[in-house]
Amino acid sequence: MCNLRCNICGSCFKEIVMKATKYQPFFKFFFLGIFISLISTVFFSCSSSKKAAKLNVEDIRSMINAKQFTFVAERVNPLRGSSRILTSNYDVQVKKDTIECYLPYFGRAYQAPIDPTKGGLDFTSYKFTYNVTLNNNDEWQVYINPKDYSDVQQLYFQIFGNGTATLNVVNTNRDPISFYGYIKKNDD
Repeated sequence: MCNLRCNICGSCFKEIVMKATKYQPFFKFFFLGIFISLISTVFFSCSSSKKAAKLNVEDIRSMINAKQFTFVAERVNPLRGSSRILTSNYDVQVKKDTIECYLPYFGRAYQAPIDPTKGGLDFTSYKFTYNVTLNNNDEWQVYINPKDYSDVQQLYFQIFGNGTATLNVVNTNRDPISFYGYIKKNDD
């Protein structure tokens, strides 16, 4: 064995190969774990279309026009950071005279709340504007601007004919945040 530990001589090369094969089982399990986690992520992200497939286009159209639907958030995508799958029940209930929002928040806040328990997007609004735009036969854009809750400027829903939806929340003193999920009929 040479004293220089170079990659040219045969004895140094044998030593490097022996060290690499020593850790080979670790790398096999490491890459197997990554592969299984990727497959499970794809499997769980496709589950929202199965939940939303129960509604047809006419049901969705009537819910949007009647201001009677619930957006169920399954995944959150903050402006800074990576997307996260939500494991708890978070939703926005839209009713003719009320918006009930219960969503988490991940991101930068430019002004801290006085009450530390008010970190998420948890509010009820009774005064709001509600505008609907039909893009295609089966894609709607719903703009809701709460007038009695100053922390949120706008809730922008993009609802598709298969029941899946996205929600973009524009905040006053925080970074914007997006949610992915589906809509369903209100639980009355």
